[in-house]
Amino acid sequence: MKHTPRPGIYRVRHTASGRSLTGSSVDAPAYLNRVRFELQLGSHRTPALQRDWTQDGPDAFTFEVLDDLKPGPAGRVSPDDLKELLSLWQEKLNWSPTQAY
Repeated sequence: MKHTPRPGIYRVRHTASGRSLTGSSVDAPAYLNRVRFELQLGSHRTPALQRDWTQDGPDAFTFEVLDDLKPGPAGRVSPDDLKELLSLWQEKLNWSPTQAY
C-alpha cells in the first residue's frame, strides 16, 4: 500500500505546562511519528521538550494534526501556503513564544 503524504499543521503539547511544538510539514502525521520516536530515544533536538518528556512521560503529551492542506493539481503543496496556514493557526491558538518549545 502506497503512503500518501498529508501536508498540514501539527502540534505536540505538554498538557501540564501548556507549552507546545507547533509547525508545518509536507507530511504532518509522519513528522509527529518522528518527534515521538526521537523523544522515546531521548534524542530530540529541543532540550526543554526532551526534559519534559523524560520527567513526565508520554501520557503528559498530546500529538495532533491541527489542519490539512490539500495538494494542488500537480500533487504538491506550496511552502508559502503551509507558512500562511501555520500563521493562521498560531493566531487562532493565541500562540506566543512563551508557550513554545
